[in-house]
Amino acid sequence: MTGQAAQQSYDQRDPGKSRTSPAPQLLSIGQVLARLAKEFPELSNSKLRFLEEQGLVSPSRTKSGYRKFSPQDVERLRLILSMQRDHYLPLKVIRGHLAEIDAGRAPALPGASAGGQISSIIPAGRRYQREDVLRESGASATLFSEAISASILTPAETYGEDAVTVLRSLVALKKCGIEPRHLRGYRATAEREVSMIESALLPIARRKDAGSRARAAELSGEIAGQLDVIRASLVRSALGRLTS
Repeated sequence: MTGQAAQQSYDQRDPGKSRTSPAPQLLSIGQVLARLAKEFPELSNSKLRFLEEQGLVSPSRTKSGYRKFSPQDVERLRLILSMQRDHYLPLKVIRGHLAEIDAGRAPALPGASAGGQISSIIPAGRRYQREDVLRESGASATLFSEAISASILTPAETYGEDAVTVLRSLVALKKCGIEPRHLRGYRATAEREVSMIESALLPIARRKDAGSRARAAELSGEIAGQLDVIRASLVRSALGRLTS
């Protein structure tokens, strides 16, 4: 079943039937795996738990704490897994799509054209020419060249929103006396972090299925976010010692 078909199946559920209906047909996690195994052979217990931890599905619980999935939960899982497998959508995009459905709306699949076809995995962000980047960021041509020389920016035909954001930060730092040349080591630090993330994801990356690729992409962002938290904490701690 494709992501579009899964969504139609999920959208057509009877809103009057809820998890609290008399004698609902509830399934254990093992029964859910068995039911979806043919469509998603790579699905595992840990994958289902991961999707629950991410807030994408919320099975009910018995008094003993066992998960119980309703037919609606199963259709929701089918939709999530189809969007990952067929369209490589990250969980952030899927979460937003599900929020629209939960709000009673009937959104098109992310990246779908008017005809319902997926034109791209994620709608492309705005691209800027060099002159546009300078105008949007308020950076000078000299600062832009210095950022390239310091390997903070990579030369390209066009640039994305990240380049604008980075240049705005460089403009602010320059006012404090910090120039791109002072930040040359940041590229090496970033590459070391990427190498560490790649090593952590190696067991998943070795699998060639689409679901594993989607999960690896999602986890890489999560790991990077946690590294940002630690880095910020270390900087604040060092600044605290500096000012104490």
